[in-house]
Formats: sequence, structure tokens, C-alpha cells
Amino acid sequence: MQLKPVNKKAKSSLPGYSKLEGTLPPYVSGYVAAGDRFVPRISTRLTAKDKLGGIAVRWDIGRDSYIVEPGLYAVGDPDKTSPLLVSANYKLSFDALRKELGGLDLWIVVLDTKGVNVWCAAGKGTFGTPELLDKIARLRLGDIVSHRLLILPQLGAPGVSAPEIARVSSFRVVWGPVRAADLKAFLEAGMKKTEGMRRVEFRLADRMAVAPVEIAHAWPFFLGAAALSILGALPLGAGSGGRLGILLTATWGSVLVGSIAFPALLPFLPTKAFSIKGAALGALWALLCAAIAAGSGGGGLGPGAGFMSPGSGFMSLGLGAALILVSAPVVSFIGLNFTGSSTFTSQGGAKLEVERSIAPTIASLIAGIGLGGAARVFGF
Repeated sequence: MQLKPVNKKAKSSLPGYSKLEGTLPPYVSGYVAAGDRFVPRISTRLTAKDKLGGIAVRWDIGRDSYIVEPGLYAVGDPDKTSPLLVSANYKLSFDALRKELGGLDLWIVVLDTKGVNVWCAAGKGTFGTPELLDKIARLRLGDIVSHRLLILPQLGAPGVSAPEIARVSSFRVVWGPVRAADLKAFLEAGMKKTEGMRRVEFRLADRMAVAPVEIAHAWPFFLGAAALSILGALPLGAGSGGRLGILLTATWGSVLVGSIAFPALLPFLPTKAFSIKGAALGALWALLCAAIAAGSGGGGLGPGAGFMSPGSGFMSLGLGAALILVSAPVVSFIGLNFTGSSTFTSQGGAKLEVERSIAPTIASLIAGIGLGGAARVFGF
């Protein structure tokens, strides 16, 4: 199949064409002719801009617009016998796929998943049977390839009914490997998967990859923690700076513990419930902060005054308990956000846990704020 020049009118009908800019996106390196159509040929090399965009979107910068136009794309020099892959239109997923396809000749159908990755889109239904059937019909895939095989990522299985696809379209679904990095080996093996290609793992790097966006989303917690810390440090005057520092360390630290330490330690935390894992980690963090503050005499504690000494100084028993009651639900709540990006729970299980934990979380937070205020007023 040859590269052919495309006039402006024909080019404007291609996936990804920007009518405002009059250009194709940077990842399109040319076009291939497929019958009466021109199909964009995508590059398998990521540019510095692609990599920087991936880093930015991890921090929730430009996340809502980080998408690829749904449609049909070509890799290399495909023909009617070339494999036909299916992916999502979240650009981070699209980039992760195309960078593994160097040296291959194949087609890629990009579904409209509303900018959501395959796994999450399958759970939401956007990477699903209706959308795939729509693309098969609209893109006239039967004219593109002589075979009737669609290679879908295994993580898309919850959203797609293979029997329904076969019944309505005559295309047969083949479930590919979990990771795009295994696609070459999968194709070379005659579309047969090893056990390792079937297994979904949530390694440390995978868990930490989603930590930045949780930090970015946690700004309300940081603001709330700052407000509580300022109130807890009142009245202003001698020692108030030290009190504020202690409280900010404990409260802001709780947000970071939930966003960073929780995913890092996830497999090692007790119980299967994410809410309990987070509560235990948050309580441990607050206890550590309170013990260090009390033991060092920070914020007005005299030499030898300890955490278990009521009324002996700023970090009293009551305030320490209040920190635990506040920190535990904060880390617990943030920890629940990781249920959707792990292999440890299902969508139904995550929803049930959120429903069961929301009342205890709110109750603990209110009790902690109330106890902290009482401890500062009455000095216990």
C-alpha cells in the first residue's frame, strides 16, 4: 500500500484533522490509501512533546483535552491481511500502544471512550459493545481487511460482549495481552498468549504512576488542613509558630501519606478493605507526629513533658487523639481513590466499600475537629 498525496478536502475528513489549524496532529506522519479512502499513518516514536504531555497529564494538567480523534489509523504499511487492533482515545493509552508497534504493519481502530483509558472505559461502558459495533459499521472495516478478526486489549473485556460482536458484525474478537509491550510477541506467536501476558499486576511503578494526579486533586484537603491548623495554633503570639508548624506537618502530611505512602505500601497494609488500610496508616502517621512533638517539647511543652501528660503543654493527650481522628479518615478517603487503578478490587466492591465507609469517615472527621477544639479550650 503506497503513500499518496492528499488534497485539503480529503485531508479534512481524516481522524484528528483540526479545522481551526488546518493541520493533522504531530503523531500522524502521512497517509495510506485504502480503497476509496485515505487513512492517517501514525508514528511509533514519541516526541519530547508527547513525553512532556504525558508527564503533565499525570499531574492533571490538560487532562480533559488529552484525547485522540476516534477513527481508523495505520501503522507501517498495512494491507487487507494486516492485524486490526482496537484501542481507546485517551492519548496516554494511545501513545503507550503506538510506541510498541515499531516495525509492524497493522490497523488501529480508536474508539470514542470520552478520553478515558481502556480499563476504566470498559467499566463505564464507553469501551463497549455498542461503540465497537458503531465503529465497525461507520468505518466499513469489512472493506479494510479480508479477515474478520479484531484484537482487543484484555483489560477491555468487562465492557465488550464477544458473542454479540460476532452475531451482529461477523467480526470475531481476539483478546490480546494485558500490556502493549507484549503485542509483538503475541502477534509473532500466532496470537497466542503466555500466562504472563494474561496476568494483571499492580507493581510499585504502576501504583506510583497514579499518585501525582491524586496529589493534584487533593488541593481541597490541603486548604482544609491549613485552615484547621491555623485555628488550632491560635492565639497568636509566643509559640504560635511552633504550634502551626506541628499541625501543618501532621495535617498536610496526612494528605501526602494518603497520596504517596498509601499506594507505595498498599500490598503490605493489613486487611483487604482500602478504607481500613488508609485509616490504619493515617492513625499511625498522626500518632507518630504527636509522639515526636510531645517528646521534643515542641509548641510549649517543657522538658520531660510527654504525650501522655494531660494539660502539660500544646501537644496534650486530647489534641493527639484529635489528630488521629482527623488523619485516619483523610488518608482513608484518599486511599479509596486507588481502588479504580488496582487489581485488588472490583467496581462493585469499590462502590460497596465507599457506601459503607462514608458515614464512619465523616463521623471520625467531625469528632476529631470537635475534640481538637475542646482540647485547646479546656487544656486536656
